[in-house]
Amino acid sequence: MAVQSWIDVLKSSKKTALIHDGKRKIHYLFIDGKEMAEEYDLKTDELIVRKWRHKSTLGAQGQWQVEIGDPLVVPVPSSDSDVIKENCSNPVFTRKDTKTSFQCIIIKTSNKKYYKKFSVVDLDRSQLPLDSSALSFTHTNNTLIVSYKKPKEILILEEELLKELKKLKGTGEGDVDCKTQ
Repeated sequence: MAVQSWIDVLKSSKKTALIHDGKRKIHYLFIDGKEMAEEYDLKTDELIVRKWRHKSTLGAQGQWQVEIGDPLVVPVPSSDSDVIKENCSNPVFTRKDTKTSFQCIIIKTSNKKYYKKFSVVDLDRSQLPLDSSALSFTHTNNTLIVSYKKPKEILILEEELLKELKKLKGTGEGDVDCKTQ
């Protein structure tokens, strides 16, 4: 089963834990050189951020790609430069999951000015099909929230992973062993 292979990949990776600012931060280093960083809220155990980094073809570290959470802030070029940039009034897409659902699938406007199709990578990794009955949406405060109820296989996987992560000894902010010269 694909769900089991994903949990095995996570368990076999090298993990480092840090507890800081009310968050449990986990860094994964996979055998193939990929890196994944996750942040969990200490009180609720909810996943706040998940981001990936891949090595380039020449072996250099790539940029972090945010899968869940707010996108990384990119420095804005000065206004006098001749750079083509996205309109600041365009809709912004972020994925924020809850304990029981993924949030966002496909969004498009009726006037065809905005179309965003994205996959739920968790389902893709676990090779689980989409079920349209698990989809719901709500519109509040100029925000469209599309939710997809997590399948029981994913819930079991996340529960098992959380048990593993809580076993890791996380260092506190001042506990880092730093060698001086």
